[in-house]
Amino acid sequence: MAETLTVTTPGLTTVQDLGRTGRSRYGLPANGAPDQHSARVANVLCGNDERAPLLEITALDFACTPSTDILIAVTGAPADLTVAGARRPQWEPVFVRAGDTVRIGSVRQGLRVYLAVLGSFEAEYLQGSCAPDTVLGFGTTLGTGDELVLRKACPPLAHPYSGIPLFRLDAPVPSFPATWTIDVTDGPDRADFGDTGARVFTASFTVTPQSNHIGLRLRGDVPRRLTRGEILSRGVPIGAVEVPAGDELLVLHRGRGVTAGYPVLAVVTATSLSALGQVRPGQTIRFRHRTTAQAITAYRAQRTAVDALRTRVHSVFATLRIPLPLCD
Repeated sequence: MAETLTVTTPGLTTVQDLGRTGRSRYGLPANGAPDQHSARVANVLCGNDERAPLLEITALDFACTPSTDILIAVTGAPADLTVAGARRPQWEPVFVRAGDTVRIGSVRQGLRVYLAVLGSFEAEYLQGSCAPDTVLGFGTTLGTGDELVLRKACPPLAHPYSGIPLFRLDAPVPSFPATWTIDVTDGPDRADFGDTGARVFTASFTVTPQSNHIGLRLRGDVPRRLTRGEILSRGVPIGAVEVPAGDELLVLHRGRGVTAGYPVLAVVTATSLSALGQVRPGQTIRFRHRTTAQAITAYRAQRTAVDALRTRVHSVFATLRIPLPLCD
């Protein structure tokens, strides 16, 4: 009989991964976790392939109970994590005994929390990913009583001194500020805005409730396009900062369509795109200009930190005789 993880409080939770790489040529959005960094680190902390399925918990409380001993990691926005009623840390592996209830509540400062399990669990795939696609109607949103089939159990782990954590792995934890600074590079239509384009770096913008994983809508002192003429529909990158006619900016995220016809003033960097996945409606954003070289350097530094964490995790797991899951 398969071991399972049973959902007791679903909140707003989906089965997620890093998305569909290289499918834009077929008209498919990438989708995947809006906060790629937190999702990647959660899996790495469990010894999983970073693209393994995990749970994305948005804003609301969540609870589940495993039928066997498991190892989990919870990353993303600050939240209260308890196992069998006892507080446990985020951004570290946490051992959970069979029958103990895992609760995640009071999500704050950010919007999304990620829960990974050692060995991951079974999921349906479309074009190489289990990421939900709202346009195609694909993906799994969990409900009360749903069971996820676990791929692997964790060997029993017990520390000789109760209450002392087993792990101190120094995961790269991002900040969750009240006002978010989002790095951008110049977009292909930057020159169309003349001097008004500088407003994007001097003004503050507020995220509206109409925002979602497809794009964030921002109110503020919007730059004005000075040139005239239509822009033909064309491919647009994830992170494109578009300026539609009106009084808002539209920042495309991972669920965006692959083509659009609005002028693109700027493009959010890969590292800041993860931060943008945590911004709540009503919060404030300020944009900061970066060169392409600076954006690449920041991304490489973030990936190097994750790779170093993976090495530490493998060393600790080997010491504790925790078998690493096979790659998907």
